[in-house]
Amino acid sequence: MVKGDKKILLVTGSAGFIGMHVSLRAVAEGYKVIGVDDLNGYYDVSLKLSRLEQQGITTKEIYPGRLIWGNSGIGFIQGGVEDRNLINRLFNEFKISKVVHLAAQAGVRYSIDNPQVYIRSNIDGFFNVLEACRNNKVVHLVYASSSSVYGLNRTVPFKVTDHVDHPISLYAATKKSNELMAHTYSHLFGIPTTGLRFFTVYGPWGRPDMALFKFTRNIVEDKPIDVYNNGNMSRDFTYIDDIVEGIVRILEKPPTQRSMDELDDDDPSRSVAPYRICNIGRNEPVKLEAFIDAIELATGKKAIRNYMPIQPGDVERTYADVSDLNKLTGYVPKVAVNEGVQKFVDWYRNFYRL
Repeated sequence: MVKGDKKILLVTGSAGFIGMHVSLRAVAEGYKVIGVDDLNGYYDVSLKLSRLEQQGITTKEIYPGRLIWGNSGIGFIQGGVEDRNLINRLFNEFKISKVVHLAAQAGVRYSIDNPQVYIRSNIDGFFNVLEACRNNKVVHLVYASSSSVYGLNRTVPFKVTDHVDHPISLYAATKKSNELMAHTYSHLFGIPTTGLRFFTVYGPWGRPDMALFKFTRNIVEDKPIDVYNNGNMSRDFTYIDDIVEGIVRILEKPPTQRSMDELDDDDPSRSVAPYRICNIGRNEPVKLEAFIDAIELATGKKAIRNYMPIQPGDVERTYADVSDLNKLTGYVPKVAVNEGVQKFVDWYRNFYRL
């Protein structure tokens, strides 16, 4: 159907929160999108299927290993990136020019009890994507890193020039490993790669394991919410539309090789290789208590707050310096937290018919 198309984009994790939004935006930008997702049971699979339906995919036709096309220019195949044969098949059958790699096992706390899943998905899976990009001369690989790589960093805002050598969760360690692997492939094989360190993405169709989803559900149902570190947390909450805008903009600007004279010795995010790292966030941390206040305002209900100590693997605050992404693409996040939370609550009520 689309074999030979010069604008074919592979989106891994396309049934995920960010993957759904990226796929829809990419189609609007003129891409033919091929999405891949294993539809694992880390959280409610029916939500993932509903996201696919938003992309025009007839979910009754989904069968593992079979590529089907929706009515919106988006194709989908059920499978994991750790399946090397599947990934190679997609690259061999279609002239994929660019990749947005979002598939990964998410969650900081989950990684403490289920470490093997993170190695299989986040390390082995990313290796398969890199190998396929190497063998098929991909124009640009944009992949999801995470703000969690900053670990115990106390200097704010977090900058890509910071050294990130002290992760405090296996999830963070796998994301740092992805950055190192990407640099190696960029250097050895000339693959243009951009790693985006995401900062607490939220919005409609978000993940049920994220704070906004859990808090909204419990507040609506008059159940207590667990507030970690006794509420002394802050996050650089970034609305999904702003995240997608940054992704599609940077996708059009693959990095190029440079000379040693062009580099800053103190900037580990840049290299002579066609490689870069960028933060993608709002550049405005919000206290957790204020975030809960915004949910109360949007729902019209008061939260029952259960204050608890900080959990293993958590950090007290995140705060993104996005100046590099701004210089490269003109990226400026626009959606304030109160507005974004209201949009999520409106979606939540509509989706669950409340």
